[in-house]
Amino acid sequence: MSKHDPVTFDIIQNALEAIADEMFVAQRKASMSAIIYEVLDLSSSILDPVGDIAAAGAGIPAFIGVLDKAVKGILKKFPLESVRPGDLYASNDPYYGGVTHLNDMVLAAPVFAGDRIVAWVANIAHWNDVGGNVPGSMSADATEIFQEGVRIPAIKLFDQGVPNQAVFDILYVNTRLPDFLKGDLWAGIAGLRIGERRVQELLAKYGADTYLAAVADYMDLGERRALAALKLMPAGTYDYSETQDDGAVHNIRLVITPEKFTVDLRGNPKQAGSKNSSREGSEIALQLAFKDFTDPDGPGNGGCFRPLEVITEPGTIFHVGEPGAPGYYSEVEIRLFDMTLRALAHHFGGIVPAGNFASICGTVMGGKHPDTGRHYTIVEPQVGGWGGWDGNDGNSGQFSGFHGETFNCPAEIAEARYGMFVDQVALNAEPGGEGQWRGGKGIEVHYRVRGDNNFLSLGYTRSTMPPWGVGGGLDGSLNYVELRRTDGRNERYSFATNVVVNTGDVIRIVTANGGGYGEPKARSSDAIARDIRDGYLTRERALEVYGTEGKLGG
Repeated sequence: MSKHDPVTFDIIQNALEAIADEMFVAQRKASMSAIIYEVLDLSSSILDPVGDIAAAGAGIPAFIGVLDKAVKGILKKFPLESVRPGDLYASNDPYYGGVTHLNDMVLAAPVFAGDRIVAWVANIAHWNDVGGNVPGSMSADATEIFQEGVRIPAIKLFDQGVPNQAVFDILYVNTRLPDFLKGDLWAGIAGLRIGERRVQELLAKYGADTYLAAVADYMDLGERRALAALKLMPAGTYDYSETQDDGAVHNIRLVITPEKFTVDLRGNPKQAGSKNSSREGSEIALQLAFKDFTDPDGPGNGGCFRPLEVITEPGTIFHVGEPGAPGYYSEVEIRLFDMTLRALAHHFGGIVPAGNFASICGTVMGGKHPDTGRHYTIVEPQVGGWGGWDGNDGNSGQFSGFHGETFNCPAEIAEARYGMFVDQVALNAEPGGEGQWRGGKGIEVHYRVRGDNNFLSLGYTRSTMPPWGVGGGLDGSLNYVELRRTDGRNERYSFATNVVVNTGDVIRIVTANGGGYGEPKARSSDAIARDIRDGYLTRERALEVYGTEGKLGG
């Protein structure tokens, strides 16, 4: 059979997607931490010999975008000709291919056909604690990466199948949760072994030449689809600026031609604190926005991003320089992702929905478990409301598009594994986001602390600047955490590190309602009545915004 047979290519391409998904499932099932096996804060991928994505697995889209850059970072340190069968690499350092922050560990291994590398298998997962100056390793007060945990700068974890025990020992001792880290590490290794085995089965069936030709064909398809979408867009230069919660202004310039989609991020704020992104991380945020806007249904491989060009300025929040701290990189990247979509919505009306809650809303809680006496740490991203769009209300209680197909940690799991009670999980009843098509609802979750000297750390954006409305729709509400003390005091936070919480204190997590789409007066009376009945809207707010209570009368 010819290596250019399109049916064979299609079989191989679909098999690669299935293999990447199987890697994901294997890692999830073997992991120790709920952030991985419940929230699904991980991703897997198969890459070509030089580190371009050949097939994307399940999980967080932004994590999949890390893996090609991580493998290329490994290859900068270990030239391709030095890589051997049985080698396995690890990296969490954004200055050595890790891309994000030290909590996110990348594992990667080559796949050989004879003496030739034909693929890489790789995965990434969030580890709850990798040392640093605070539990959970994420500090809003950090100013250097050295304060955020152990750095693994693209090292060889296995050398031709032989584990480097010294590296394992360093990892195990640099965490407050050694049992969990050990389990999560070996789960990631298991995922790679599954991927390597399945790719080898494809190679045995079709041969290395046909396999590589199918991968190249798949990437070419991604590029063709992206270019076809670009040719339908009006060429031009499109500028946009957005004010952030702290008053800083983020700027973006989009230059669109039939062959290229260029994003210029020069002229943005200087790096500071722990809210910085690596250059590669900023590229990922833009890759996601580019794909959302041009070809959301096409393959997510290296080919579809060939027309994207990203220009950054070193030393800024979108291109942090060493030893800058990237602990809360996610809030920088999600702001960039969101601003890019907002810029496109501004210049190309009717395509992009109203604004969503657009924050990871990373929440870290822990301390001494009241039942076992062991240290525990819970790391939770939060779900929130999406914006309305023409013809539809926004989705409620969903992760952002940046975060992808992930889930909140069930209350039952949180109570069983962690030292807190979950008193409430409900949709956010606050006003905001009304329109002809209303924004989706955020959530309100109450954690009640069961022991003294526990801690709370968090990083939320859209805490003062709400999700935007479109076409007369109202802005949404805000993301924040309210700490209700047993003495009656209430404290409100958007970023905080190691806040002491004690028995009976309630951590009230509130995420934003999405922005509304279209004039509120145009909303149907049936929809208004349904919102009141379902608890999304009070009668008073209905009269204030819509001028009616719908068909409930009054």
